[in-house]
Amino acid sequence: MQLPLFAGLLLIIAGVWSLVVWPQFLRRVMKDPRARDANGSATKFLTVHVVLVSISMVLGAATAVIGGMGLLG
Repeated sequence: MQLPLFAGLLLIIAGVWSLVVWPQFLRRVMKDPRARDANGSATKFLTVHVVLVSISMVLGAATAVIGGMGLLG
């Protein structure tokens, strides 16, 4: 397998992995008792994790797109 083909496939796999794994993580965080205070408002715990997941998913999507672009030339 040629290096550019391997690199492109690896980037696509890494990007898809991020897009699959992070939403599952966020679902678990949202069910965590630390995610909401007694009034039901979002806590810093939830806010930090939403930002983390959002950034990670954007980077995952970008990684997959870059991998696709690499495969297409």
